Amino acid sequence: MAVTVKASLGKTKYYTEVIAGENTLITDEPIDRGGQNKGFNPFEILATSLASCTAATLRMYIDRKEWDVEKINVEVELENFPLTKLCIFKRIIGFEGADLNEDQMKRLHTIADACPVHKILTNNIKINTNFI
Repeated sequence: MAVTVKASLGKTKYYTEVIAGENTLITDEPIDRGGQNKGFNPFEILATSLASCTAATLRMYIDRKEWDVEKINVEVELENFPLTKLCIFKRIIGFEGADLNEDQMKRLHTIADACPVHKILTNNIKINTNFI
């Protein structure tokens, strides 16, 4: 599945409009980094991708199994260590209004790791760049 997003940044530091299809979001940098903090910063967007994909993947599975789960909460903390080229994602998943047994929880752990963004982040990644 190919996805295309377009980011446009004018002269206002670092206020960026990102368009994907018919949807638009704003990214920015925090005030202490010269931005205006008017949107998610790029690292927050990356963590958001994992959190939202995990939640959606779990919801699809839970609905298919017809398990009664009111709400799925996913928290992702991203720690980046540029000097060592290490990045650690800490993901915490909780369920509200659910009575899940140990076997169901084990299965949901496997399903969480099968979310498409998780798979991308744990695979080899290649970035090709062209200037026009």
